[in-house]
Amino acid sequence: MILKACTVLGVSPDAGPTEWKRAYRRLAMRWHPDRNDHPEATERFKEIGAAYETLLAVDAPESEKTAEAPEDTSEEALVRAPDIRLNLVISLEEAAAGCRQTITYARGKACPTCDGSGEAGMSRTRFCDACHGSGRTHDAQRKLVACGACGGRGFFTERICPDCQGSGRETADVNLEIVVPPGMLSGDELRLVGQGEPGHEQLLAGDLYLTVVLASHRLYRLDGRDIHYRMPVGALALLAGGDVELPTLAGTIGHTLAVGSTESREIRIPGKGYPGRGNKPAGDLVVVLDAVFPASLTSRQRKLLLQAHTDMLDQRADSLPAIEDWWRLNGPD
Repeated sequence: MILKACTVLGVSPDAGPTEWKRAYRRLAMRWHPDRNDHPEATERFKEIGAAYETLLAVDAPESEKTAEAPEDTSEEALVRAPDIRLNLVISLEEAAAGCRQTITYARGKACPTCDGSGEAGMSRTRFCDACHGSGRTHDAQRKLVACGACGGRGFFTERICPDCQGSGRETADVNLEIVVPPGMLSGDELRLVGQGEPGHEQLLAGDLYLTVVLASHRLYRLDGRDIHYRMPVGALALLAGGDVELPTLAGTIGHTLAVGSTESREIRIPGKGYPGRGNKPAGDLVVVLDAVFPASLTSRQRKLLLQAHTDMLDQRADSLPAIEDWWRLNGPD
């Protein structure tokens, strides 16, 4: 059993816990199902975890075999490089339909000069700031004692890499094409596994988190998943119940108005607002219609309107009851 576990982890039978752990982390990162789409990745990952637990159980004293739980072999238990979080600003149309975007962002990498160590070049000496190079400081009783900062030497010897200033890292721009699924709202997050700060053999790469920010729109206003806007409509269409064309994120749709007055009115069309996502249904289209009266008339338009007016006067008891009532009360006997 021990020999098989060593074979799975690729370590010799004489290896100890340090080598086991190093081999486990390396293989777990390689075969984790979230990072490896090989058909056997899941089973291989489980086999690696079981082998590591077997070696830990054999190595532990009898009292610890039942008292301590085996090390967590999930991805969350592995050491990770820092994540990167950015905002992704897209238009309402792009977010509604889904889109592809190419983003550019800065991501760290090991400094090529010092290979990530932070040390390179010739040594240099600098005086200790705590003791000003004397190697001695005063304690609470005002007695001279060896400086704790420099160990009494009065100076430090350094080999700071001149290219990364000792950080061991440098930044580089990364171009990444991403897919934004349809129906995302402001505040929703996209997680791109392994696209954060890079890892190495003993460190999982961090993730990239993109927070969606919807750019303001010249017409549409979002309220949840409902889309609101105002629209001018000819007064005669409101009065007679005409057909109107309504803009939506998916194109223009037709709608027949109910017969009514020329006062502003709100119409709501279910399911024609912002698209749904997951278990969230699509929102409604909510439009406020404002009556617009003619600014001028052609002779033909004037003639047609007067004909309609004459026809309504002939039936004013039904069509124009206010005029009918006025004449009934104020007209000649």
